[in-house]
Amino acid sequence: MQAIFLSFLTFISTSLGGLFALKFKEKLHLIMSFTAGILIGVAFFDIVPEIFSIAHENNIDVTSALIALVGGFLLIHILEKLAIIHHGHEEEYAKHSHKNPTVGLISASGLSFHSFLDGVGIGLAFHVSPQVGILVSIAVIAHDFSDGLNTVTLMLAHKNSTKKAILLLIIDAIAPIVGVASTLIFEIPQSVLVLYLGFFAGFLLYIGASDLLPEAHSKHSSYRMIALTILGALFIFIVTRFT
Repeated sequence: MQAIFLSFLTFISTSLGGLFALKFKEKLHLIMSFTAGILIGVAFFDIVPEIFSIAHENNIDVTSALIALVGGFLLIHILEKLAIIHHGHEEEYAKHSHKNPTVGLISASGLSFHSFLDGVGIGLAFHVSPQVGILVSIAVIAHDFSDGLNTVTLMLAHKNSTKKAILLLIIDAIAPIVGVASTLIFEIPQSVLVLYLGFFAGFLLYIGASDLLPEAHSKHSSYRMIALTILGALFIFIVTRFT
């Protein structure tokens, strides 16, 4: 099945991201710039149009999906600020030097749960159509590279051992596969599906525009980074036009 196969690609992407973090962390800002464009492009050029299409075909009020989109955006924002899914950027640049290994462990575990939800997103997207599933998978694969980077960075920044960082990286990499597998045992009604797609679109928009881009530009900002973001969005636009 395509969904299962693509979930294994997320495993590879997450693993590569974690390994990259150990050696080439100084280039992270460039990767995040391109990834942000991909996530924003998928939300606007594929998922949102798909929501309108499903709603039209099934006489569903699209307002509920748009509310779910805003809800997804705001919920991820709240979770990030509570350091449950993503580590707080404030702590990363704080002046105090105290680092607690438990904080890194809890935050990295939150990233693993987020990766599980990524897998659920892939599986449910394939309930819509193979095209949507593939495009959502592209977004997740790109984003999971950053997840791997963040997981390792979080663990090491909070004085955890390299061995523990690698263990959390493995858990994070396996999580999307488990998420995809979980969607094989249930079917989603169209009315519920548009709500989930709305929520997931809000999630992608937040991760791309409010998480990756600010972090990428926090210490480095250049025309090249802006170009990479535009290139990522353009790539998805082209893919949606020819698939």
